[in-house]
Amino acid sequence: MALLKLSDLKTFFHTRAGVVRAVNGVSFSIEKGETLGIVGESGSGKSVACYSLMGLIPKPPGKIESGQALFDGEDLLQLSEAQLNRIRGRRIAMIFQDPMTSLNPYLRIEDQLIEPLLLHGLADKHGARKKALEMLEKVGIPGAARRIRMYPHEFSGGMRQRVMIAMALITEPDLLIADEPTTALDVTVQAQILELIKSMQQQLNMAVIFISHDLGVVAGFCDRVNVMYSGQIVESGHTDAIFTHPSHPYNQALQRSIPALQAKGQELFTIEGQPPDLTRPVSGCAFAARCVHASHACSQTSPHLECVDEGHWSACLRVQQHEITLAP
Repeated sequence: MALLKLSDLKTFFHTRAGVVRAVNGVSFSIEKGETLGIVGESGSGKSVACYSLMGLIPKPPGKIESGQALFDGEDLLQLSEAQLNRIRGRRIAMIFQDPMTSLNPYLRIEDQLIEPLLLHGLADKHGARKKALEMLEKVGIPGAARRIRMYPHEFSGGMRQRVMIAMALITEPDLLIADEPTTALDVTVQAQILELIKSMQQQLNMAVIFISHDLGVVAGFCDRVNVMYSGQIVESGHTDAIFTHPSHPYNQALQRSIPALQAKGQELFTIEGQPPDLTRPVSGCAFAARCVHASHACSQTSPHLECVDEGHWSACLRVQQHEITLAP
């Protein structure tokens, strides 16, 4: 049985400008020890879907309209705040995008690291401080015994990210949600952080949901990938299939947009147009207005994920009907 099974999640934001359909019918599952990547443009719903699981959507304006999120058989979306607090930070942990704004600037690193252990009754203060030191050393913080008494502003960006990872992993969770954990970090630090997460994952048999814009990182780090666009999953499958046999024009266009794959001196590829306005219902495929393969039917019929190969699903009508074949 899957560790987490999400079904038909819809998270809308009720604003003065209208109802923003940020996540509109997302379903996926993840097994213990597996790494699931979620990719897509900014605003595609990647982070909102995971924040919904954690009960971190601001209410109002946010509202979970429908869905089920079975975590070890328990529906996260139906739990009270008190019940969620027993799971958050203990069995499900999260690394947030910006460590500077996620860490409390008024508290020492030590106080922030030991807090989840004390809240969940996993250690007394002495034991918690000992484990916090061990975790700082594991994530590669030099002089951990001295630095643990420092404040977040005394750490570099890479070091703050390591602290965030230590804080997320200190309770040895069953599921780690990593929301763009390597954004704005240099390549060397990025590689070290990814190696650290992978190492801890293997030790704990931990499941990881990895949200990222960096397709290169996702290709080398994840077992399976969900491609999101306009609040929906438009392609899902094993990592090799996603990158070698794209089955949705949006996934194909994303890969062609990677600068490193462009020939030197060649004009960079860009996806024409803009994502749809999520405050307005979309008839047909949300990507149709930007898609070079779109037909009249694409703007009339709303597509659903269908299996196009073993372990590979696509929401492209023309791929489903074998009218087009996409190259990476």
